[in-house]
Amino acid sequence: MTITQLLEQSEVEFQMIPHLETRDAQRLAQSLHVSGKEVAKTVLLKADRGFAFVVAMLPADKRVDITRLSESLGGSHLEVASEHEIVEHCPDCELGVLPPFGSQYGMQTVVDASLAHHRDIFFEANNHHQAIRMRFADFRKLEEPLIMDFAR
Repeated sequence: MTITQLLEQSEVEFQMIPHLETRDAQRLAQSLHVSGKEVAKTVLLKADRGFAFVVAMLPADKRVDITRLSESLGGSHLEVASEHEIVEHCPDCELGVLPPFGSQYGMQTVVDASLAHHRDIFFEANNHHQAIRMRFADFRKLEEPLIMDFAR
């Protein structure tokens, strides 16, 4: 199921925004003419040597502090997953796209607390040329992510 289908089925209000193809969240923010603080980037992390995978969602203008996130997750060993592993876990997405709905792929989603302060968030749909804008409160209700401080 695509992210659009998930949102429609859940009757969540959202806006689909077509844009020129972008390959990273900062460029997506530029393309949409919004702050990188409102655009969510996602990073797939392997926990405990691939025993589990975690989708980390944070503002486009920040980076994952793996040590800090590991501590917040009880000391799990974390490392960034490969593009190949993203493809394996998200077969309905274009190469390099990882939606922030880890639950749809059997994974836990964690969100940096700084995103929770924004009314709306923006993120890639299942491809590099469509973005979704939705209320953070709706995202939180639908996904039920863990919210932690792990971005720097």
